[in-house]
Amino acid sequence: MKIHHDVLNVRTDGRGFFDVTREVARIVAGAQVTNGLCTVFVQHTSASLVIQENADPAVLRDLETWMSRLAPESARYEHDDEGPDDMPAHLRGAITKTSESIPIVQGRLALGTWQAIYLWEHRSHAHSRRLVVTVLGQ
Repeated sequence: MKIHHDVLNVRTDGRGFFDVTREVARIVAGAQVTNGLCTVFVQHTSASLVIQENADPAVLRDLETWMSRLAPESARYEHDDEGPDDMPAHLRGAITKTSESIPIVQGRLALGTWQAIYLWEHRSHAHSRRLVVTVLGQ
């Protein structure tokens, strides 16, 4: 069994979704694994990962709108050391995921036709985010 690790550094320009599918697929191809599993992990508490529809951008806009209602910046939070978007970003991170696992079949990510892997930035300002990609398989 092969085990391959790589790191993706993703520069965000503020709150929203950043498609990392191509970069993850490139790492999988480089690992030369025919069948196995790819895990993507974000090393941050104010960003998350999601596999979501890649065809209609309204899906991502609706997700962001829904999340803004759940964790608004306008609420009063005790933790606001880094600004009004700090605690809402932590709340968003707490109810979403820090990792995604995708099967590898015939050397490729086994995503559905309309699926993509997104880094979901929860902060208002630009950040650099680290994603650890681990590929296991044969």
